[in-house]
Amino acid sequence: MSIQIGPYTLNSSALLAPMAGTSDKPFRMLCKSLGAGLTTSEMVVIQEHLLNTNKSKYRLDFEGEVQPISIQIAGSDAIELAQSAIKAVTYGADIIDINMGCPAKKVCNKAAGSALMQDEQLVQDILEAVVDSVDIPVTLKMRTGWSANNKNAPTIAQIAQQAGIKMLSIHGRTKEDKYNGMAEYDIIKSIVSQVDIPVIANGDITSAEKAKEVLDYTNASGVMIGRATQGNPWIFSQIDHYLKTGKIADPVPLEVKKVTILHHIQQIHEFYGDFLGLRLARKHILWYATHLDENHVQKFWNSINKVTERRQQFNLFKDYLNRL
Repeated sequence: MSIQIGPYTLNSSALLAPMAGTSDKPFRMLCKSLGAGLTTSEMVVIQEHLLNTNKSKYRLDFEGEVQPISIQIAGSDAIELAQSAIKAVTYGADIIDINMGCPAKKVCNKAAGSALMQDEQLVQDILEAVVDSVDIPVTLKMRTGWSANNKNAPTIAQIAQQAGIKMLSIHGRTKEDKYNGMAEYDIIKSIVSQVDIPVIANGDITSAEKAKEVLDYTNASGVMIGRATQGNPWIFSQIDHYLKTGKIADPVPLEVKKVTILHHIQQIHEFYGDFLGLRLARKHILWYATHLDENHVQKFWNSINKVTERRQQFNLFKDYLNRL
């Protein structure tokens, strides 16, 4: 079953979640090449006084990416978010995604992210303003609710559909849960039965089998993968293969993984430059090393974490991979 977002038909039901500090341009391009049906940018606040910052410069660079390009915007004011959406189109957006899922304090303290779910009238105002401001599809990412006693995602899903939202992605936790405990899928299942737009299930989907299990239970149109992609971007092709054939894909050969990993680290270095590239590559190196060799990663990490020159970092990591 394909997912339709406005004029765009996705060729895979496994989507990359927007994650601050992870779903940057090098990682999005990698995940798309490995079978992600859609990738969405890190959350951006597109305001004039922020556009000249390094963070915005990197987050709003989509040159060379495969369409459709989905840009996630954040904020707490309907007019500002509508203006952000208009600007996002000038940066290449084919799809606008609105963030009502981030539980981070610095976001929620500004009444943005999942904090917005407390005010259903404001949610309606924001969704209508953004949808009316652009001629491209608008999607919404949210949680099951604000707290265990206030799981209002079904109400917001109805508001979203009426406002013209083209797809919903729902993380199976409340804002209060953050990333603790197990994600639950009952509310996602309930929403699927109540709306006619694609609903994407998100939260604790760590394997092809789990993806199938969640889709069978919820009847959602697809799954969105977040933290399980860190160190394992091959999860997209594994899920896609299993959903389409009913068979577990053959393991990706280690030598193929090594080439993919080193190319990704190289892309990070080239995109961000020497200083930032070296620092941002560190977490990916740790994630990859943990995924490939969990029992011996600490000793290697202690040595590479102190390196301050990008070429040395790359060569040390390459030597480490060659020893596996």
